[in-house]
Amino acid sequence: MGLIQKSQLKSPWVLHFDCGSCNGCDIEILAALTPKFDLERFGIVNIGDPKQADVLLVTGPANKRNHRVLKNLYNQMPQPKLVIAVGTCACTGGVFHNCPNVLGGVDNVVPVDVYVPGCAVRPEQIIDAVVLALNKLAGLAQSEEEE
Repeated sequence: MGLIQKSQLKSPWVLHFDCGSCNGCDIEILAALTPKFDLERFGIVNIGDPKQADVLLVTGPANKRNHRVLKNLYNQMPQPKLVIAVGTCACTGGVFHNCPNVLGGVDNVVPVDVYVPGCAVRPEQIIDAVVLALNKLAGLAQSEEEE
């Protein structure tokens, strides 16, 4: 495992993008950043630059107005990258599923590594999802070394 991959596992930088949700999940993501839950104790930092992000947290359903922006953010992130769909709307489209402008879950636009269903998800679930995604990344890196 290379130095960059080790640093990603110890200190992932997270980019949050809202595809048009009700803001319930967004509030919970912000709550996870407060001292009560303290994401930074795990080395997780919220940043605004996709070129420096390791993990993309997406809330809300993908729709015809934002799918290009989501795809551009995903394409700007360096490899290896992880995508976490936060909330039922990001996973399946949620209550917006049958709306004419909604494409469904974000997995219709970008590949998703971890799904976090719920309306609205709790900060503990978000932290668990990031840790699960990092474990998945560590497993991929280890399997590449064995080959």
